[in-house]
Amino acid sequence: QLHVVESGGGLVQPGGSRNLSCAASGDILDYYAIGWFRQAPGKEREGLLCINTGGAVTNSAVSVKGRFTASRDSAKNTMYLQMNSLRPEDTAVYSCVATGGTTSCPPLTVDEYDYWGQGTQVTVSS
Repeated sequence: QLHVVESGGGLVQPGGSRNLSCAASGDILDYYAIGWFRQAPGKEREGLLCINTGGAVTNSAVSVKGRFTASRDSAKNTMYLQMNSLRPEDTAVYSCVATGGTTSCPPLTVDEYDYWGQGTQVTVSS
C-alpha cells in the first residue's frame, strides 16, 4: 500500500519561497494522480494542485495559481511543491495526497484522494 511522507516545512518570511517534498514508499508514485492540500488554523482543508500520471499539473486552486507549482521525480519516487511569493495567509499544514485507479486528476476535494501524508507546517511570518 502506498505511504507518503512530507518534509520541508518551516518558517518563511513574506515574499519568500519554500520547497516541500513528499516521499512515497510501498508502491510506484507514477501510478497515481498526486497532489497537495493545506489546512490553515480554523479553516477547512483546501485542495491546491494535482498532477496526473503523465506529469501535467491539471488542477490548480485560484489562491495559489501563478505562485505554486508541483512536480514529480520518478527516479526518487517523490513529488514536490514549489511555493513562491509566500504570504501570511499561506500559513497552514501542507499535506500530499494520492489517488489510484485513474490517470487523470479528480476534483480537488478531500473525498477524492485515498492516501494522505501526516502534513508539514509552513508558517509565513516576519
